Amino acid sequence: MTTPRIALVTGANQGLGFALVEGLGARMGPDDLVLLTGRNAGRVADATLRVAAAAGTRSRVEDRVLDVSDADAVARMAAELDERYGGVDIVISNAVARVTPDRPQSEQADEAIGVANGGTHAVLRSFGPVLRPGGRLIVVASSLGTLGHLDPRLHPLFDGATLDEVEQVVESWRAAVHAGTAEAQGWPRWLNVPSKVAQVAAVRAVAAERRAADLCDGTLVAAVCPGLVDTPTSRPWFDDFSRAQTPSEAAGAVLDLVLSDALDPATYGELVRFGRVLPWHGGTPPRSQDELLNH
Repeated sequence: MTTPRIALVTGANQGLGFALVEGLGARMGPDDLVLLTGRNAGRVADATLRVAAAAGTRSRVEDRVLDVSDADAVARMAAELDERYGGVDIVISNAVARVTPDRPQSEQADEAIGVANGGTHAVLRSFGPVLRPGGRLIVVASSLGTLGHLDPRLHPLFDGATLDEVEQVVESWRAAVHAGTAEAQGWPRWLNVPSKVAQVAAVRAVAAERRAADLCDGTLVAAVCPGLVDTPTSRPWFDDFSRAQTPSEAAGAVLDLVLSDALDPATYGELVRFGRVLPWHGGTPPRSQDELLNH
């Protein structure tokens, strides 16, 4: 008898996260369980009902309230699932706070960093230990997450860093944003560049510690870039959405990686876009908002 699989997606009540749950619900088995999580109980419950009622849904879908910026709450969720089900098989860290270009970045820093980076760190720390052999632990980032998008002065802060060190760098950067000294230190004006680099650096840090054991049992820890997706979060940044994907289209490539039976060792610990690895040291620092939008 096959053991039912347990999947969890953060930030899943709308956009890409919702589409990822839809896709998991359609592509996993009837005995499997997909947990749709978010921090607003009403929205999470409504989203779960919509997925469960969809014609293509095969798996069980349940809602859970989870604020990923609360590391203790993430730890409790992981412990609960470990106790109840003996671990989890798929975890997709997708939660993000909306950042807009029309407000000072310093006003948005705490929530954005707390959700994207604090949430990534908490998920990696708490769900890594309860991931079953052959599981998937995936962080949704972007192509901006390669080291080359930062000023070369900042590269040594992330290159080869441990998760503790990545967390320390993120807090130092946050403090510099509030102090008004970030740009003088080489940090980009736009929060999403260092935030994405830090997310990928955190994945690389955890993967470096787990690599040998994970590759032996077919477990994947990686970051993914879903490409440009037409969502309320991305809308304020782009004028032309003619080449953007719908959330469902973007979820497809991510789920192909997540649900593949075969693990390509080259993708382990890396940032993957449409099945291809983006070189960690690739990219160049955006010099303007226009250049930022072209990545």
